[in-house]
Amino acid sequence: MRYIVTINNKNYEVEVEKGQASIVKTTEVVSQSIPVVPSAIFLAPVTTAVPTSNGERLISPMPGTIVDIKVNIGEKVKKGNVILIMEAMKMENEIVASIDGVVVQIIAVKGSSVSTGDVLAVIE
Repeated sequence: MRYIVTINNKNYEVEVEKGQASIVKTTEVVSQSIPVVPSAIFLAPVTTAVPTSNGERLISPMPGTIVDIKVNIGEKVKKGNVILIMEAMKMENEIVASIDGVVVQIIAVKGSSVSTGDVLAVIE
């Protein structure tokens, strides 16, 4: 089944199948007021979080699906270290750190779909 959940002026189309949920599509909401639906609370853990840090944002270069996350929050990384693996166009692509630093936030969720320009992680 597919559901549309709106959080922080973004619509998330979420597909739930056999106990697994994944984000199918994310779109910006122009301007509307939507009441909170209790079922959205249960879908919240699989949606994309909003970056809370002003560090270097690791941006998705293309639409795809997150297949693996190689780091944890608080882990030190060097420029070029693999942060996560994204499948796009039937190929696995390594998304690497753009700077030396510490991973302060991981926004991408394993199994979720991301669009070009989505923030995947934050490094300070």
